[in-house]
Amino acid sequence: MASFLYRLGRFTFRRRWLVTGLWLAVLAAALTGAATLSGPTSGALRIPGTPSQEAIDLLEGRFPQASAGGATARMVFAAPAGQLLTDAPTKAAVAQAVDELRQAPQVVSVTDPFAPGAVNQAGVVGFAQATYRVATQDLTDGDRDALLGIAERARRTGLTVEVGGDALQPPNEQGLGEVIGVGVAAVVMVITFGSLVAAGLPLLTALLGIAVGVGAVTAATGFVDLSSTTPVLALMLGLAVAIDYALFIVSRYRQELGDGRDPLDAVGRAVGTAGSAVVFAGMTVVIALAALSVVGVPLLTQMGLAAAFTVAVAVVIALTLLPALLGFAGPRIFGRRARSRLSRDVAVGGATRDLAADRTTTAGLRWARGIARRPVVVLLVAVAALGIVAIPALDLRLGMPDDGTAAPDSTQRKAYDLLAAGFGAGFNGPLTVVVDTPAGAAETSAAQVAQRITELPGVVAAATSAVNPAGDTALLTVVPAGAPGDASTRDLVQAVRRLDGTIAGTRIGVTGLTAINIDVSTKLGEALVPYLAVVVGLAFVLLMLVFRSVLVPIKATLGFLLSVAATFGAVVAVFQWGWAAGLLGVERTGPIISFLPVILIGIVFGLAMDYQVFLVTRMREDHVRGAAAREAVITGFGHGARVVTAAAIIMVSVFAGFIIAPDPVIKSIGFALAVAVLVDAFVVRMTIVPAVMTLLGKAAWWLPGRLDRLLPDLDVDGEKLRHRLDGDGGIDGDGDGDGDGDGDKLRLQLDGDGDKLHHRLNDDGEEPHDRRDDASVAPIVGLSERSPA
Repeated sequence: MASFLYRLGRFTFRRRWLVTGLWLAVLAAALTGAATLSGPTSGALRIPGTPSQEAIDLLEGRFPQASAGGATARMVFAAPAGQLLTDAPTKAAVAQAVDELRQAPQVVSVTDPFAPGAVNQAGVVGFAQATYRVATQDLTDGDRDALLGIAERARRTGLTVEVGGDALQPPNEQGLGEVIGVGVAAVVMVITFGSLVAAGLPLLTALLGIAVGVGAVTAATGFVDLSSTTPVLALMLGLAVAIDYALFIVSRYRQELGDGRDPLDAVGRAVGTAGSAVVFAGMTVVIALAALSVVGVPLLTQMGLAAAFTVAVAVVIALTLLPALLGFAGPRIFGRRARSRLSRDVAVGGATRDLAADRTTTAGLRWARGIARRPVVVLLVAVAALGIVAIPALDLRLGMPDDGTAAPDSTQRKAYDLLAAGFGAGFNGPLTVVVDTPAGAAETSAAQVAQRITELPGVVAAATSAVNPAGDTALLTVVPAGAPGDASTRDLVQAVRRLDGTIAGTRIGVTGLTAINIDVSTKLGEALVPYLAVVVGLAFVLLMLVFRSVLVPIKATLGFLLSVAATFGAVVAVFQWGWAAGLLGVERTGPIISFLPVILIGIVFGLAMDYQVFLVTRMREDHVRGAAAREAVITGFGHGARVVTAAAIIMVSVFAGFIIAPDPVIKSIGFALAVAVLVDAFVVRMTIVPAVMTLLGKAAWWLPGRLDRLLPDLDVDGEKLRHRLDGDGGIDGDGDGDGDGDGDKLRLQLDGDGDKLHHRLNDDGEEPHDRRDDASVAPIVGLSERSPA
């Protein structure tokens, strides 16, 4: 792999105009597709095969007039102070609004706001429920605008009017959060590299990568139904990993230049070594995200595949476009001071060194040596701290978002609060009970079922709402005492379903948005452990291939489980228990979004493997080169500590930027990912890993002989590439068959005063000539005065 990537890096470096042009064409195609082909996104959460979906399927065949799969809107009215809804002027205003609602686009039916039970006992709050003939994702902006326009006109009469229901799905908006994350990333990279150009390249490639990835995902919404959170997850993850992957390659490129290599050879080695790690790290993220499809939840399949595609684009850009841009950057990849210093070192014939890593090595070595002196104490303290943070995870409760989790100033949240205050929390989550009977017996059977349901605990009311023309299917509306996300409501749904078969000739099903959300949560909860097992097994196999070790994969997967447990604990403490909720803008606590744990496992697995690979491969590289096991841990950690620290800070910043989003789903995902990276990078990978590796010593690299012969050697750390380049004259870097490894048999020679560079070609019949301005081969010496910082 490393040899292939070495050639790829050199090719894109030398053909940078062609490569850049091709990527710009891809970008234009993605943005054009997003602008012309995109369709509406959906907030609907439905899973085939669940009891609620089976009831909907029955209604679509028996009672299509009910539009069981259609969107719903609930218009809530509150009378002016000192008046009742039944007063003549107020009643007329309500009736006018309801008449307009019946004429609204796509509306099939509207309930009577003055029917028994539709006005609260105080007579000041009432509601009308509208059912649409199409699902939420099929409603247009015009349909929603018409609904909101009716409410606005009704408010002019003095009424308080708010609208809830899944017909109004707030669009996900990006903006300030992403800007903050990118801004912090820029500052961190400028500090790390000391060069605006070096800092800007990872940002440039990351922005292009997410534009291509998210643009393609957005264009896909015109052909398939995608969740409204799908593009956001792709943006969030794509931005973070794209910056990190470019950061690792640029850092290695600068190191190779600092070691005295010409730019063409340096870029080949950087892509061959750091690029190999990028490929593996990206592959783990892609596999973990794509594996979400095995859970059997369409929503997770969409989100996983979209995010995986964006990550794959980020990997390809890091391996192709980034080397091309390094060719354009030339010596400006270093800051002015570093260029001048390295120029002096080369001029006097002294050994060069990685100027960008001086402070990295010092800080990393101090940290690693401190851990190596007390590995047992460090390990116990770190594990105990993560265990304490993970304790709240024992109380993890899963649920789906509803209007009660909407932003406090949204009309959905206001409608939810009005209904809860006027009628009780259960009116925000009524259950739809489907009664399937022989023809002509629907009314009688429905009455019997309603009587049985009213005897169950936690029921406020149960009544027949509709019967189909054939008389074999009836609908009941059941109002629970608890809110849609309460455990009592979940128990009531199960209790009603247990009534199925207790009345001769009658089948009973429960559906509606509340029941659907409960079924979705149950399905996702059941999928959590199997998916975790798949990811952990995958981690073990992949790490064994990379590190050719048994104990290193075991240690890595256990560390991953610690990171996941601690992250779950932090999420529960904030979003479920309410600790520090006000500081993060969490207005309402409740169950954790059902799909968050599964998504978190997939993403954290991929990110954890990133840092595992970049840190431990350097340890293995030093050990293979002859360093003692304990010393290899210290020196290997010292090589990568600063870059991994910068990468982790960037990721945390990008994810944390989404915490300020108004959407509680996006807020919780951003918080969870930020905590996960913080814990995994700084506690697990940079503290626990060196402690365990020190304790294991040489045993960390043990692999049974038979297994060693069976496993393919992926050469992720580029050791074979280094031997071929430095040991036997190199490999054929440009495919011309000359075997010289540089593609042109270039020799870089310094003249007497060390100030002028001459590129002299040998054995090809051409005259020597001066090509100082050719950025593809221009080293950083002799150009510092002509190049801006």
